[in-house]
Amino acid sequence: MRAFPLLLGILATAQDIALAHRTLAWGPKQFKNLVTFGDSYTDDTRLSYILTHNGSAPPVGWKQPITNNSASGGYTWGHYVAQATNSTRHNYAVSGAVCSNKITPRAMSSLNMPYPSVLEYEIPAFIADTRYTDAQGRPFLDIPADDTVYAIWIGTNDLGNYAFLTDSQVRGKTIPDYIECVYEALHRIYQNGGRHFVLMNVAPLQLAPQYALPGHGAVKSLSWWPDRPSNHTAIHYRMWEQLVTVNEVFGYRTPFEVLGTDRYAGAGIAVMDLYGLLSDIYYNPEQWFGQKDVNVTGFVKHCNAQGEDCARLPGEKTFMWFDELHPSEATDKLIAEEFVKVVRGKSDYATYW
Repeated sequence: MRAFPLLLGILATAQDIALAHRTLAWGPKQFKNLVTFGDSYTDDTRLSYILTHNGSAPPVGWKQPITNNSASGGYTWGHYVAQATNSTRHNYAVSGAVCSNKITPRAMSSLNMPYPSVLEYEIPAFIADTRYTDAQGRPFLDIPADDTVYAIWIGTNDLGNYAFLTDSQVRGKTIPDYIECVYEALHRIYQNGGRHFVLMNVAPLQLAPQYALPGHGAVKSLSWWPDRPSNHTAIHYRMWEQLVTVNEVFGYRTPFEVLGTDRYAGAGIAVMDLYGLLSDIYYNPEQWFGQKDVNVTGFVKHCNAQGEDCARLPGEKTFMWFDELHPSEATDKLIAEEFVKVVRGKSDYATYW
């Protein structure tokens, strides 16, 4: 007899999924704080600090500077979100990061150490900051649950070269382990008081010059992957398969996490479709950039295989990609515009739970 109530629960959850729609009630009452986690698509300060401090991470209570020193060649999407909403950004992303170094560790060769990951570094650093007070007992982070949005965008390094794409993961680990890590990160933030989450799905990396098809942007010399195999077609299609698989799981698992378990009671998660957004920008660039002659297959910054002797092409505002792997600042502005719509419950590139 226990099977019948369980079946009813599954059917009810499935019905909720089928009726998913945009809702103005999803986001916080007031959007005053943005807390971000991820990799070089989001970072603009932390890796730089680590590199200039002999591998040491910023201390608890570190006040981040506002900088345009990012992998986009300028300000990141998070900066533009904060600027557009007059909110405060608290950025814990680290360039080169993966979700967990217990799944897909990546070495920072210059310091002989792994890049700090979301689960092992970024989340603990954030939690430590939430518990930190100054000499007068004032909290370092003033982030009430009803006016703070948490965003996580991770997967570029997890699914790329020197990770799952090249079978370089820890022995016995699979892509579902990476997916589980993402939800574990969200749950830890929830346990620390977070209630409004934006899970940004994986970008269409198969369109980036690093993983593109021959004749569609693929380049011979790569500073981010100097020993890339010569079969670009196989690389492109394997990457593509990984991305769509992961994003399909995000689409189906998120409602079950929110509606079918008690792991996020009283919380909401929006899945922002970065794959769809960036694909639309790639295939319809003039509509997004508002100008002709947009370059979606080339990129601005060209370096040798050692990442040196770099030069920028003119007309940066007309490029979708800054280098072989990273969106340009112009693209980041478009991401930021859509992210603001997501938080306001008005985006066609999000599903809300």
